[in-house]
Amino acid sequence: MMRKIIPYNPDLVPLAKKLRNNMTLGEIALWREINNKKLGVRFSRQIPIDNFIVDFYCKDLQLAIEVDGSIHFNEGKQEKDIIRQSRLESLGVYIIRFSDLDVKNDLRWVLEEIKKIIWNIKPTPNSSKEGKN
Repeated sequence: MMRKIIPYNPDLVPLAKKLRNNMTLGEIALWREINNKKLGVRFSRQIPIDNFIVDFYCKDLQLAIEVDGSIHFNEGKQEKDIIRQSRLESLGVYIIRFSDLDVKNDLRWVLEEIKKIIWNIKPTPNSSKEGKN
């Protein structure tokens, strides 16, 4: 299956690099658990998609993981997040969000949720061949 290429704004690349070097504690903790295909799929950090930058992205599944710090609860920010999420979803990106506090306080639960999503999205091998030798 061909992977869908989603365009991005190249002007965001320097900011994405800066964000990679200034991750929050929650992002760092989650990255340690999902990098190097630890969940069976490859994630990248701070990836530009369209005119946005997502915290973590799996190109193969078009899955974005967002870790929302306290700034996301500020006035007006949630409305912007909704618009941003709608735009990304219209491009075929599936988004899962966690609060920074959830990641810091209950990382095991966050990882289980991510695993469930991966399992639900991931294409399964041709099942008609199973059980036949």
